Amino acid sequence: MPRALSRMANIKQQKKRVQIASRQRLENLRYRSTIKTLFKRLETAVADGDEAVVAAEHRELVRTIDKAAARGALHKNTAARKKSHAAATVKPAA
Repeated sequence: MPRALSRMANIKQQKKRVQIASRQRLENLRYRSTIKTLFKRLETAVADGDEAVVAAEHRELVRTIDKAAARGALHKNTAARKKSHAAATVKPAA
């Protein structure tokens, strides 16, 4: 018998919790992936030098980081570090 099947929950409520945890894990992954994408867009905007676009991208990135930290997808210190990194990226453009 494969090891994964031997560890499957037998209790109905635990089976539900496994499904819920799986959905939550995917949602957290979406937040983290979106943050990476937004950071790349911010870096591109800084390289292009358009201050209006930089400000908009930075605002959206910080907003997404705050949402992710509030729901627990990111640890609060990780969120603070990412926001600080974003601010340092924007600073030379300003």
